[in-house]
Amino acid sequence: MEVGDWRVAGASAVGTSHSKTGAPCQDAFKYELYQSAHEGEVILLMVSDGAGSARFSDIGAELACREFASNLELYLAAGSRVASLDSPRVRKWFDNVAEILSARAEADGAPLRDYACTLVAAVLSLTHAAFAQVGDGAIVAREGPEDWCYIFWPQHGEYINTTNFITDASSLDQLEFSLTATAIHELAIFTDGIEPLVLQYATNTVHSPFFNSMLSPVRALAQPGFDTTLSQQLSTYLSSPAICSRTDDDKTLLLASRLKAL
Repeated sequence: MEVGDWRVAGASAVGTSHSKTGAPCQDAFKYELYQSAHEGEVILLMVSDGAGSARFSDIGAELACREFASNLELYLAAGSRVASLDSPRVRKWFDNVAEILSARAEADGAPLRDYACTLVAAVLSLTHAAFAQVGDGAIVAREGPEDWCYIFWPQHGEYINTTNFITDASSLDQLEFSLTATAIHELAIFTDGIEPLVLQYATNTVHSPFFNSMLSPVRALAQPGFDTTLSQQLSTYLSSPAICSRTDDDKTLLLASRLKAL
């Protein structure tokens, strides 16, 4: 397959457990494309999952995505490279996210815990890929013609429905970071509502057929960039009975490909 510009689709869908109570979708995602003076096209893909028990976690998730993206934008605008990213730098960005959430909580007169959320991010240039994560959800990348691998296994506590949140005092001690000098051409990033559909917990493996199927229409997009029509179709799919019968949580899935269908 020919390699070209990034084609992207993404959507969030409220879980049935939330729709029954009238609660909003507490997931957020962000896609940004930057031009680096030294590395050319750089793509940011990220998702954040607000804690279900936190009153304003939907706001927290949106703020987390916005602040991380702002930090990356300033970093690239200063002439810095994805290839130079390291754990201390990215930890500072996560610190900044936590500070923004704390400032919002103080301004609202609410406990910081009310804005609890996870954060999972991928930053890719043409030659390097950086990944960072606090909490559950995951990033998966194409490993071969038919196989996919995860970057970090979701951070779960003793129970499957517990995890780390950026607002937790010790959460940044759980920050996972990876930088690889590899050109990645396809990947997906998702919140924990998608996990039961695509991860096999017994073997810690990825259900590759799901992503092979989901990336096919992304690859076939006529134009690069974020496709609204395909994203709307993805939203409908994530809200379908076939999906909701397997997971009642909010669901966010972001798909990206630099491969072109022949």
